[in-house]
Amino acid sequence: MNDLLKQLTEAVGVSGDENDIRLLIRDLIVDHVDEWSVDTMGNLLATKRGTGQYDLRVFVDAHMDEVGLIITDIDSNGMLKFTTVGGFDDRTLLGKVVQVGPNRVTGVIGARAVHLLKSGEMSKVVRGDAMRIDIGAKSKESAGNQVSIGDRAAFVTEYEELEGGRVAIGKAFDNRAGCAALIELLRGDRYPFDLVAAFTVQEEVGLRGAKVAAAGTRPDVALVLECTPAYDQPKENDVSPNVALGKGVSVYVMDARTIQDPRLVAHLMASADAHDIPYQVRQPGGGGTNTGAIQRAGIGIPAATLAVPGRYAHMPSMMISLDDYENMIRMADVALRNLTPDILRRE
Repeated sequence: MNDLLKQLTEAVGVSGDENDIRLLIRDLIVDHVDEWSVDTMGNLLATKRGTGQYDLRVFVDAHMDEVGLIITDIDSNGMLKFTTVGGFDDRTLLGKVVQVGPNRVTGVIGARAVHLLKSGEMSKVVRGDAMRIDIGAKSKESAGNQVSIGDRAAFVTEYEELEGGRVAIGKAFDNRAGCAALIELLRGDRYPFDLVAAFTVQEEVGLRGAKVAAAGTRPDVALVLECTPAYDQPKENDVSPNVALGKGVSVYVMDARTIQDPRLVAHLMASADAHDIPYQVRQPGGGGTNTGAIQRAGIGIPAATLAVPGRYAHMPSMMISLDDYENMIRMADVALRNLTPDILRRE
């Protein structure tokens, strides 16, 4: 059992309310870094000083927020209205258990009973605005004594391992898998340069924390550790248009927000090839990571992204391959240890 992934995925940290997950990560890294701080946005920034071989400041990012819900109102019967924080598919919400607010009040997401649906409604997806969180309250006053408008609601999903311990299920692998990988890097030996670890906030609502963190630390180069959607469920001719579980680390080339620095992409691939680390190229196209904000910070920062493929992204449960996860740690570590100023020099 990977205890680190279990701790991180079962912790709570919906975008904009990352305090609990920040405190957990702080306690996990404090003995492995030389200094740490929390900036005005709530990003946790930690520096692990290097050996002094290279005069570089290397920024490694992993966002610690997760998608979830936020309470918008309380009905007269004590049911909680909500909207989503981050992108969601409404089909995944009904019947899910959540914990609401700082008191972790347990609730279940419900809607009008199936036997009360009118003709034709059975074939339609229930919209999120027709759902409510039921915390068992008997009245608006009773519910209001337990939760408040603006409280976040996080899904309750227990971390489990399948397939002989090589596949894991849990919530918020996007991006607690990246956070866990970054923690493992901090637990290792010092790098030839100073490494700034950034556990950033509010990625799921617009890459907000990373923009501030990168501008404030002014690094020379950045690496983003992520979890990317794996669209490898059966399709026509059983062909996948993107990355798949168990086939290696996902290397970004281009997405909707950025073109990855080609020098860093080449360095990542060469590092993996030299150490027989499996990887797959994520098809250029949509989506985006904190790289899109980091690359544009200040006068510009060379940046690239590695990601663990994950099925069922932005749902209450995700699935990843632990082989992919461990190989992302290996690939990031090897690439960082072999990163030199010459790789970043332009002619």
